[in-house]
Amino acid sequence: MRIDLHTHSVVSDGTESPAQVMTAAARAELDVVALTDHDTVDGLAEAGAAANDLGLEFVPGIEVSCSHRGISIHLLSYWHDPADAEVAAMLAKTRDARVNRAQQIVDKISVDYPVTWDQVVARAGGATTIGRPHIADALVDHGVVPTRDAAFQQILAGHSRYYVPHYAPEVTAAVRTMRRAGGVPVFAHPGADARGRVVPTSVIESMAEAGLVGLEVDHRDHSPEQRTRLARIGERLGLVRTGASDYHGTGKLNRLGENLTTPEAYAALKSARASAAPGC
Repeated sequence: MRIDLHTHSVVSDGTESPAQVMTAAARAELDVVALTDHDTVDGLAEAGAAANDLGLEFVPGIEVSCSHRGISIHLLSYWHDPADAEVAAMLAKTRDARVNRAQQIVDKISVDYPVTWDQVVARAGGATTIGRPHIADALVDHGVVPTRDAAFQQILAGHSRYYVPHYAPEVTAAVRTMRRAGGVPVFAHPGADARGRVVPTSVIESMAEAGLVGLEVDHRDHSPEQRTRLARIGERLGLVRTGASDYHGTGKLNRLGENLTTPEAYAALKSARASAAPGC
């Protein structure tokens, strides 16, 4: 069984519709696939219907933008109740903050490069969550950088003079919120130090106490040394080891199925779902 639990569609910062992501998953010979768009569940219905037609087992999910003392943390959650009022309020506040931040970044960049907010919005193509990837795409359109990845390495990097911080929920609070809503939270790419600072082990311990279920150990952005370190942490804390592609279509080099979650780990996630908040 081939299981990939981290993908994105055009509803956030991918380049394919939710249905197209599922079609690509079928072509990649996946059996189980999750859609985990950033801070939104708007693509889940379309993805779920397409997965059903294609004979795929679909896992509804999300990737929530969180933080700990200024360090960005991404939290995956599977099977939570999308209608939960606390979850909806948290996500709405986060999305608003992302949009405001993106506007501020564009204001700074536009002093030096020919990029406007209207162009970024047009490039987002109706995405529910607008953010830095869409600014990167606008920069590519203008020939400022060759690829989205290059934009993040240069103009949109955390050390860049164009960088702007933004609100994000504190990660342990977000773990508790998703767990109360019946979700199964997993720490996404926790050792991806090329993206910026990573949290110390003590924060993972706090997240585990709050209800964290898994660590995404097997990810393109993790070195062999990081995978070994994270696997040891996860084993000590009783966290499920997951792996995934973090697929964004043509928005990133990541390919569906390049890292996978084992059937045993998937069963453990589903077992954790059964022990989530009552009635979920």
